[in-house]
Amino acid sequence: MNIGIFTDTYFPQVSGVATSIKTLRDELIAQGHHVYIFTTTDPKAKHDDVENGIYRFASIPFVSFSDRRIAIRGAFRAIRLAKKFKLDVVHNQTEFSLGVMGKTVAHHLHIPCLHTYHTMYQDYLHYIANGHVLKPNDVARLAHLYLKNMSGVIAPSERVLETLKDYDIESPIRVIPTGINLRVYSKRDSKEAIQRLRAQHGYGADTPVLLSLSRLAYEKNIHALIDAMPDILAKRPDAQLLIVGDGPARQTLERQTRQLNLTDHVQFAGEVSNDQVYHYYQMADVFVSASDSESQGLTYDEALASDLPIVVMRSEYTDELIDDPAIGTSFQKKADLVNGVVYYLSKVVTTESRLKRQQKLHEISAEVFVHRVVRFYQDCQQEMAADDEAAQNTKTRRLFHRPRS
Repeated sequence: MNIGIFTDTYFPQVSGVATSIKTLRDELIAQGHHVYIFTTTDPKAKHDDVENGIYRFASIPFVSFSDRRIAIRGAFRAIRLAKKFKLDVVHNQTEFSLGVMGKTVAHHLHIPCLHTYHTMYQDYLHYIANGHVLKPNDVARLAHLYLKNMSGVIAPSERVLETLKDYDIESPIRVIPTGINLRVYSKRDSKEAIQRLRAQHGYGADTPVLLSLSRLAYEKNIHALIDAMPDILAKRPDAQLLIVGDGPARQTLERQTRQLNLTDHVQFAGEVSNDQVYHYYQMADVFVSASDSESQGLTYDEALASDLPIVVMRSEYTDELIDDPAIGTSFQKKADLVNGVVYYLSKVVTTESRLKRQQKLHEISAEVFVHRVVRFYQDCQQEMAADDEAAQNTKTRRLFHRPRS
């Protein structure tokens, strides 16, 4: 199939959405499909990368969210490229500029248009005029309008599905959790390489390291991890929290660290390129997250694929993911976060626990993810063909049953 992916967010931007799209693209190609990325320009990327099928459209930073961008023109160019590539399906990954452009292209070529609903926007309204302009009801209304007449909608989790049901979305919806590239995260660094990375942060071979890896945004609740550190240190005085990522909350989090006198136990590694992230999972002992805004929990899956236990905020997604203590535990209170971290820092990794984590990996593999997505593409194609045939039959019947004058 020839597939056009329309997205406002793509590498070199760092985000869970960019990662999921890259995973989708790479696995589609691995399975023999042709993929073309239609995305925004980026100061860190060349305009087009024709060799890799990446086409960029003039854009500006999004208001109050300057590391995300919005395309300002290019619909005619997108249609021209789509015709040239003979696209079979459009798969949108954004509700903004490129998403609208994708819908326009699909309509013009009369091909299916699918959409993955990545972002729970009600958790991000504070980025726009401190939440004074848009309200949750506005999000529901705009989502309903945008997803109207979509061939299919992909919900990465049950939480997203329930939200879309609340929005009265009429298009067919399927829950397809985003997979991860196990070929990347199951790679094992040598002990020497792990020790070198640990040494860069001042850690010894036996230092217990908690890893937080995400964009440093307020909705990620990283402050709750820092707030729990004194209680963790009371039980494990040698514990270290390594916070990987960057974002608008960094200065606030660094100030909190200083105020709690935790600078010897909390480090900020800054942003790490996507192709280097797996090294950080391998050098840690426990993955931690207090985020309550996750729609799909990609970092949880990456940690699992890296053979790390997870201690994360409870959600509908974690209720599905964590079905055995070998995988990890979820929490709602600080005391449960502390107890979970201490438990896994003290627990000896066994062959049995590793096997249980391995058994979970097939469900979250990129291969399974893309097989399910392609099946949805094909079903949408068949549905469109059936609708076209029905419309043609109706037209024919009307033509032959015209009343004689």
